[in-house]
Amino acid sequence: MAQAKISAKAHEGRFCRSSSMADRSSRLLESLDQLELRVEALRDAATAVEQEKEILLEMIHSIQNSQDMRQISDGEREELNLTANRLMGRTLTVEVSVETIRNPQQEESLKHATKIIDEVVSKFLDDVGTAKSHLMSLYSACSSEVPSGPVDQKFQSIVIGCALEDQKKIKRRLETLLRNIDNSDKAIRLLEHSKGPGPKALQNMDSKLN
Repeated sequence: MAQAKISAKAHEGRFCRSSSMADRSSRLLESLDQLELRVEALRDAATAVEQEKEILLEMIHSIQNSQDMRQISDGEREELNLTANRLMGRTLTVEVSVETIRNPQQEESLKHATKIIDEVVSKFLDDVGTAKSHLMSLYSACSSEVPSGPVDQKFQSIVIGCALEDQKKIKRRLETLLRNIDNSDKAIRLLEHSKGPGPKALQNMDSKLN
């Protein structure tokens, strides 16, 4: 009888310990789940800061090359450029890095995609028009919308092999490059316009006046 009571108490103790351990494990798991949400929120916030930095640098650069900057006095332009350079310098002091976890295949896909973009960028000076068309086909390969132009199918398959975060970064880089090309084209046209009519046009005007 006594032996039966001892066995019952021992069994009850094991049950209590087991139940307590299960509760503790459940609480720890719940805490980790909550921390995981905060970790992802931290990564999202850091990524947003990265993007904001890129946007600010692009806006400062755009202002420095705007038409308005060409239509003010040299003294005012110099003063505004000093301010713009100061802002750019302060922006560059912000260092944020969000590392993406990749498997070997994703690492290789990212290197391949980056190499393709770099090769197109290196050809800007030789032929801007062709380089822009190529960039647009690369961008279309990253877009989830129906493309309005040709799609680089090979590049698309490479990007699909990249990590999701890298896919977003690749698309963002292509968007920035295309905007910079458009801004450069506008700046060149504005510069040509500000110079007035070319020599041939002046000759035609002179012949008409004579």
